[in-house]
Amino acid sequence: MTTITQDMRYRLSLIKYAEKFGVTKAAIRYKTNRQYIYRWKRRYDGSVESLRDRSRRPHHHPNQHTPDEIKLIMDMRRRNPDAGLVVFWVKLRQRGYSRSIPGLYRFLRKQGIMAVKPANPKYAAKPYEQMQHPGQRIQIDVKFVLSVCLVNGAKGQRFYQYTAIDEFSRWRFVEAFEEHSSYSSALFPEHLIKAFPCPIECVQTDNGQEFTKRFSSHGGSDKPTIFQVRLMEHGIRHKLIRPFTPRHNGKVERSHRKDNERFYATHAFYSFDDFAKQLKVYNRRDYNNFPMRPLGWRTPDEVLKNYLRSV
Repeated sequence: MTTITQDMRYRLSLIKYAEKFGVTKAAIRYKTNRQYIYRWKRRYDGSVESLRDRSRRPHHHPNQHTPDEIKLIMDMRRRNPDAGLVVFWVKLRQRGYSRSIPGLYRFLRKQGIMAVKPANPKYAAKPYEQMQHPGQRIQIDVKFVLSVCLVNGAKGQRFYQYTAIDEFSRWRFVEAFEEHSSYSSALFPEHLIKAFPCPIECVQTDNGQEFTKRFSSHGGSDKPTIFQVRLMEHGIRHKLIRPFTPRHNGKVERSHRKDNERFYATHAFYSFDDFAKQLKVYNRRDYNNFPMRPLGWRTPDEVLKNYLRSV
């Protein structure tokens, strides 16, 4: 239903008063000028709709697109329906089009032929491989200790936390090192094997150079690192995650996030020995003995001990 505006009612009342008492009296009564009354009297055809404001949009513009340009745009859009604004403008420029990008954008929007961006393909996650027993696969990663935690004699030094977490039981083994090197990376699995009560079948790491030479500065190398040599000596398979995909090592990455919340945010270290001692105590008391939802609110120690009792 078409609405009748207040202006339309005002003009209708004005015209009727002018027809009855004259234009001059109507101008005085409605506080307007005679030209305004004559203009609306000429436009009035007996219907209220004739008193509606007309569009003030210009019928033409000196810089509007020419018929040849319009034909070029329509032909190019038909051949390139998904091309974005800039790509489409470049293609037009190669065929003699001289307008600006904002001018092209206004024309495309007015004609309703803007490119419709296709939806991005959805990421299809690989089904998670559930571990069946402890030691089937262990994730290993290195955490750099925050410098704000180092005080007094330890200030300015660099300490590192090597972390291994069993995917089945979430049981975790950590060790402190003063250097981030291939030697430290080779020593850590030796201590892990002694501490873990079950045989280890597979170790999963990221692509750091302390674990592999896959992405070394020399274009990669097939020669194994000391870390990989130690694993082969013990018959342990080494699995590398996809590059730039830390979520594939998600259990150990999440444990490092929890370390920041529960340990590093509230502790300070005066020396390397102090850091190593506090880290060992925290892991034994506050991590391996902390109930976890994925384990049915059991602790990693409980899951591991229950499995060993059952076999």
